[in-house]
Amino acid sequence: MLVSLNWLKQYVDIDGIAAEELAEKITRSGIEVDAVIDRSKGMTNVVVGHVVSKEKHPDADKLNVCQVEVGEGDIRQIICGAPNVAAGQKVIVALPGARLPGGVKIKKAKMRGQESNGMICSLQELGVEGRVVPKKYAEGIYVLPEDTVPGSDALELIGLRDTVLELGLTPNRSDALSMLGVAYEVAAILSKEVKLPEIAYNTISEKAEDYIKVRVEAKENPLYAAKVVKNVKIAESPLWLQQYLMAAGVRPHNNVVDITNYILMEYGQPLHAFDYDALKTNEILVRLASEGETIVTLDDQERTLKAHNLVITNGQEPVAIAGVMGGANSEVTTDTTTVVIEAAYFDGFSVRRTSKELGLRSDSSARFEKGVDPNRVLIAGERAAQLLAELAGGEVLEGTVAVDDLDKSPARVVVSPDFINNRLGMKISLEEMLSILNRLQFDVEAANGLLIIDAPTRRQDIKIEEDIVEEIARLYGYDEIPMTLPEGNEQIGGLTPYQEKRRIARNVMEGAGLLQAVTYSLTSDELAQKFTLKAEDTTRLLMPMSEERSTLRQSLLPHLVEAASYNIARKADSVALYEIGSVFLGKTEEELPFEEEHLALIVSGKWVDHAWQGEKLSVDFFIAKGIIESLFEKLGLTDRVSFEKASVDGLHPGQTAAILLDGEKVGLIGGLHPTERKRYDLKETFVAELNLNAVLAAQVEELVYVSVPRFPAITRDIALELDRSKPAGEIIEIIRNAGTKLLKEVKVFDVYEGDKMEAGKKSVAFSLTYFDPERTLTDEEVVSAHNKVLKALTEAGAELR
Repeated sequence: MLVSLNWLKQYVDIDGIAAEELAEKITRSGIEVDAVIDRSKGMTNVVVGHVVSKEKHPDADKLNVCQVEVGEGDIRQIICGAPNVAAGQKVIVALPGARLPGGVKIKKAKMRGQESNGMICSLQELGVEGRVVPKKYAEGIYVLPEDTVPGSDALELIGLRDTVLELGLTPNRSDALSMLGVAYEVAAILSKEVKLPEIAYNTISEKAEDYIKVRVEAKENPLYAAKVVKNVKIAESPLWLQQYLMAAGVRPHNNVVDITNYILMEYGQPLHAFDYDALKTNEILVRLASEGETIVTLDDQERTLKAHNLVITNGQEPVAIAGVMGGANSEVTTDTTTVVIEAAYFDGFSVRRTSKELGLRSDSSARFEKGVDPNRVLIAGERAAQLLAELAGGEVLEGTVAVDDLDKSPARVVVSPDFINNRLGMKISLEEMLSILNRLQFDVEAANGLLIIDAPTRRQDIKIEEDIVEEIARLYGYDEIPMTLPEGNEQIGGLTPYQEKRRIARNVMEGAGLLQAVTYSLTSDELAQKFTLKAEDTTRLLMPMSEERSTLRQSLLPHLVEAASYNIARKADSVALYEIGSVFLGKTEEELPFEEEHLALIVSGKWVDHAWQGEKLSVDFFIAKGIIESLFEKLGLTDRVSFEKASVDGLHPGQTAAILLDGEKVGLIGGLHPTERKRYDLKETFVAELNLNAVLAAQVEELVYVSVPRFPAITRDIALELDRSKPAGEIIEIIRNAGTKLLKEVKVFDVYEGDKMEAGKKSVAFSLTYFDPERTLTDEEVVSAHNKVLKALTEAGAELR
């Protein structure tokens, strides 16, 4: 809801309070103000101009040379390209030195050799959204009324010296979907009075009932009223009305339509105007539609109706969809002279269902869905008649034709002050409670220790005692509610060790640049056991939604592969995802699927792509392995983890390894098989999956910190000739077993399989680090330890190069 403060001032005195302060007070009382919008946007030096003359630019087909009076006797030459500029118009002019939205500064300039001393402005150039600019001026400059004075402040004239509050309303506060509803709220906050519009107009001797009859067949419509206004002159609305509507986010059309929209925003009561002559009959019949019946709505779309849709008809055919939108066959046009104003109360459920089925939402349907004030329906119709008489020269026929079976009685709530104070945990006096309820204009009586409250019908959300508690609390001030500690045994919340480790796992994945994915636990029979670490009996649903969602998964990877494929197909050239979720293996003693938490990841495309530095790096096996190793390092399990070659259906046979923790298989890692990549239209893609339950349950010794070593380490590099099928991990294990306690680290730093090697052979280079934290090692000690390693390697069949 957009609330113009200039408009709000018509109903409640807010002079002397800054917009930001008012917004803060409204927010603290329970309705959040999402934004405070200055409509002037810091603009200066924008005045009214009078186009004295217009001539074609001598050197440009689409430009005009205009002589514009911007003050008494002050005529400026301005070049304008708007298609609708004409001599005699009153327009908006930004003079040299003016500042417009977007940091635009107006200067004197020459355009194709002709001097231009300012700019004739459209509303869009003044920061008004294009969707609310009248269609007549959507493609050109805005033309002001003829009686405006050249040189006067244009921003004041068109209502841009205004501030708008954007309210973020919750569904229960439908009363604040109107200016009067907001006025009641602000008046309660500021302890002010609400000034309601005075409704008074003259009627002619003819009676409305002689022109129109109203019948209601549908129970979904307990109140329908019609007023008739003759001799209406269709024209543009006055400037003040257009500006109020634009500030509220509504596009002006003509005076009749604008009046109904104005009252919609003022009272929160939707109205509709029919062209009386276009109705073709003197009857309005409210009924349910026939199955398959059609109507062309005001947006020129043909709508097919269902038997439960409520429609307004002329007794023969639909002329409006009740509460949603009018029909094109009864639309008010420039030829309209007699108008029928509809003021009705439609059932919110019926309107919502119709609106949803037709995919047609409007400001009217939004208000009927949430509930309008039953006591404002007829008043809104009277207000429309008044404005049609004032602004459209209409003659109002005497009386209102109505069918009224609507219960307009207020909701009664009885609550004790003790109940309120107990719920709030504080002591508010009875006098303060009565004061708050009176400020809210609730009818209240204190009797026998109870508050007997009749909530106004505009507040459809007040039904039970707790609603009154909320009203008292928010107007008293949420900040005034004291803070208290809960009674009872002290229980300090926290994460379990497992939860802490799982959070570490998430942080490692996200720190590595992976995004979290959440996929279905249900999959197809074909994919249920694909990539699984441990195949068990699958669990199939008795009545699945589809075959693709029929079986509980035993691996996270199939759906992650599908997620990567989905993103790649939508022009995401690189994908890095992880998921932590349950897989379902076999059954427990209770005959339920056994849940086991797993972690899986997938990387595809580029890992590094720095175009500026010319640096690119595609994902490979070692990037995926590095992420897994980072997780084990963070969990303190590095020395207990190893990798060994494995074979898994769907993974590349030369790029797949099992992940072992203390010699037990807890996961797998590998590249997607080319066949699988082709099936999912993926580039080089690598995946990994861990049994997170097993990994996080592993006991870790308490972390012990040691002093930073003062003694140097010594490294020795060796290159070994091995069979190509020999895993480097086995050689590292031999080196570690043969090394003395001085050997602290072993790393592979090079692998060579080129033409310098024998067929079936490869060269693997290792770096060995020797170190003693207590002293500096001698060469003799290092040589002795290193020789033991070389001997063990020779015995194992490795050849030193």
